[in-house]
Formats: sequence, C-alpha cells, structure tokens
Amino acid sequence: MGTVETADDRPRLLLDVMLGKLATYLRMCGYDTMYALDERVEGDDRLLELAEAGGRVLLTRDRQLAGRADDAVLLTERDVEDQLCELRDAGFSLTLDDTPTFCGRCNGPLDSVGGEESETTESTTPRPDYVPDDRPLWRCRECGQYFWKGSHWTDVEARLKEL
Repeated sequence: MGTVETADDRPRLLLDVMLGKLATYLRMCGYDTMYALDERVEGDDRLLELAEAGGRVLLTRDRQLAGRADDAVLLTERDVEDQLCELRDAGFSLTLDDTPTFCGRCNGPLDSVGGEESETTESTTPRPDYVPDDRPLWRCRECGQYFWKGSHWTDVEARLKEL
C-alpha cells in the first residue's frame, strides 16, 4: 500500500481507467487527481511513467499494475463509496475543503469569481445567471467550468460523513 501524507500535504494521485467516478470525489476533497482517460492513457507502462514522473501515487484496481508501481494503492471494490471507504481505511483524509481547489471535471486549478478570495480572479469574468448571488463561486482556469456549493456539494459532503 502507498504512503499517505497528512491532509496539509496531500499526495498527488493518478487513477487508472477503472476509477473515473472516484476522481471527482478526490478532487472535491482537495487532492490533485489525474485520471488516466482524461490524459488519454490506457497502457500500464505509460501509467507507471506518468506516476513516477509526476511524483504521483497510483490508485488502481489492477493487482499486477499495483505490484509494479513504486507507490500504489490497490483498491478491490467496484462501488465508488466502497472505494472511498478503502481509501479512508488507508489513511486518506476524505473531507471537503472550505475552498475548492481542483476542478471536478478536469483537475485544473480553481479561481474565485467576483470575490476577494483570489488575486488571480479576472474582474471581467461575469457571474452566470444560474448561480445564486449569495454563493461563493469558482471557475476552472483550464476548462472554464463554474463551481459553487450547491446541492451536489451538500450531497457529497453527506455521503462522505456516512462512510
């Protein structure tokens, strides 16, 4: 099983092709989480190269692949909530950050929109009409996706507390 660092110094992760649903949860928990299919990578050798070059812990359901990695966590469960339990039991912190850090869609960095939380926010970025005015808003620098703490955030937070 791989080395798990404290919540303040979270490991960078690489998830194999079998763990796509898990990526969003881990990104919401503040982990820099690369997903193999986002990178168009399926081959084991290339996954191992990416993990080593990026200093990433490989998360996989493939026992042989985990055995070949310098730092890997082997997950045995198929259901994402069961996978989260496995990670919790392995020492991963699974709580949502007060301020989202990574895009749930692409893992890009998030900037605050229309607030004082980020100096990198462009003041010309308009707030979308569909986002309630009373909610802090973030936008991904890479894909442009908007994020706010709405019902999805609340649902994920409740799921994580039930683990």
